[in-house]
Amino acid sequence: MALISKETVKRLPKYLRYLVNLDKEGQEYASSTVIANHFNWSAVGVRKDLASIASCSGQPKKGFLVKTLINDINSYMGLLNQKQVILIGVGKLGQALLGYTSFKKFGLEIIAAFDVDSPLIGQKFLDKPVFSMSMLETVVKKMDVKIAIVTVPKESAQEVVDQVVACGIKGIWNLAPVQINVKEGVVVKSEDMAASLAILSQQVFEKSHQND
Repeated sequence: MALISKETVKRLPKYLRYLVNLDKEGQEYASSTVIANHFNWSAVGVRKDLASIASCSGQPKKGFLVKTLINDINSYMGLLNQKQVILIGVGKLGQALLGYTSFKKFGLEIIAAFDVDSPLIGQKFLDKPVFSMSMLETVVKKMDVKIAIVTVPKESAQEVVDQVVACGIKGIWNLAPVQINVKEGVVVKSEDMAASLAILSQQVFEKSHQND
């Protein structure tokens, strides 16, 4: 299967959620036009996205088989097998993520959490074991974990990232409000919640003043 663009990859989870809902409703086929209308996207763009990952072309007037398309997306994203993830930092945000069950819809499971001074160390939180950071390397190597979620204060983020990378982590979802640096070969996805909220606020302001 050919490589697809990063923008298409970003849309795949949205396609997947929509198609799973269609499948639950008993829909056998879904056309690119119907999908495009649901998301208010271009039908041509949707057709191009789906054609890049579908194992077979859609049928005229019917579209793609929903179940087949679900399997194709899952297969492309490598989500047919559970991917184990660890979480660093069990403050309020970390605890919320430990309780977020929708990760499993995408084949992801947080198997353990780590912290330096949390009272939860040595216990389970929502059935997830919480370890001291001194156990990080042991757990990562024993479970062959490749992805870490970082939710620590910005002052300690770089130090924590350096530590998880040294243990063999290859992908980091950084929720610490700071830019981090990693060596080549490690993938980082950073989310700045404050910045996102500020952008949303600005967009709302602009929308509300368009007709002024």
